[in-house]
Amino acid sequence: MTLLADRRALVTGGARGIGAAVADRFAREGAHGVVLDLEEGSPPEGWTGVAADLRDDEALARAFESVGAPLDVVVAAAGIVPPWRSVGDVDLDEWDRVFAVNARGVAATLRHAAPLLSPDASIVVIASLNSWRGDPNLMAYVASKHAALGIVRSAALDLGRRGIRVNGVAPGPVATGALLDRLRSREHGRGIAVDDALAQAANATALGRIATVDDVAAAALFLASDLSAAITGHLLPVDGGIA
Repeated sequence: MTLLADRRALVTGGARGIGAAVADRFAREGAHGVVLDLEEGSPPEGWTGVAADLRDDEALARAFESVGAPLDVVVAAAGIVPPWRSVGDVDLDEWDRVFAVNARGVAATLRHAAPLLSPDASIVVIASLNSWRGDPNLMAYVASKHAALGIVRSAALDLGRRGIRVNGVAPGPVATGALLDRLRSREHGRGIAVDDALAQAANATALGRIATVDDVAAAALFLASDLSAAITGHLLPVDGGIA
């Protein structure tokens, strides 16, 4: 048997990176549903792509209206990471853009999804190890991911009596296209080659490797399925064992 047979899922940010890996894994486990992203992209076979910007609440409301009920699983995977900046160089317009997607966008996703959720539905928020720890030169991102953890904990209490579970996945560094682009952008300034930066990240883990998008998708599958039926309000690290 597949873990998500006949369940209907929605994945924001599902056209690329971690979100795409989650949608693909869910499809292989029997789920059907919707990928919601800035562009429709190429959703898994049997799924539908819906274009909407999480920062545009009217567009998001129309998107969820077109999706309709019931939703058995919602994965909030959409997120952005700004360039590295020191505290003194923080760009407050950029700060607002990061929060608009990583915090407000998650809250808006849950707000519009809540009336459509079936009993015993599961929500999975793709958060970060930066939901509980800091990192230099990433203050806006770190703060937004702390906010995402707060959303998980509060929404779990709000929705729990409906049988709806809310959890988060906390990846460490994952070699998505977005991360590789950021490493390339600072390669010349810091003098660290991309491969060397990835090797340093791997050496900082207990397993000696960084997590992959498939690792994160597997964790999301666990939290979306009945295997985690008594788990809510928690954040599951997927980081290779970073101390």
